[in-house]
Amino acid sequence: MKKRKSGNTQTTDVDMTPMLDIVFILLIFFIVTTSFIKEDAVVFYRPDSKITHPDLQPIKPIVIDISANNDITMSGRFIDVEAVQANLETERAKHPKAAVVVRVHENAASGIVVRTVDQSKLAGAGQVTVVRN
Repeated sequence: MKKRKSGNTQTTDVDMTPMLDIVFILLIFFIVTTSFIKEDAVVFYRPDSKITHPDLQPIKPIVIDISANNDITMSGRFIDVEAVQANLETERAKHPKAAVVVRVHENAASGIVVRTVDQSKLAGAGQVTVVRN
């Protein structure tokens, strides 16, 4: 007797072609829609400590001191508030790039400070820094 195999032996195959098509379409979509940003970098050049350049030398500021008694001193000598402009013009002729700093004692009169700053601006100082002494 011949034995017959019982049941159907069907093999099922899964067609992967549509899935691969979808994967490639998604890959192309993500590549096309991705934005590549070029970041700008800031480059710092540090000067060599052995090389000295005359333009890189620090410029000392012109300092005007106002004491608690409202005495104004500039370069170690007493001056009147009305003479600040003339003295500052002389100093700025020697050092045109020098900053102007007004050092004020905390008990000095604010009117003297304002007049000193005004005289400094009339002398051509672009920016006057006021600091507390």
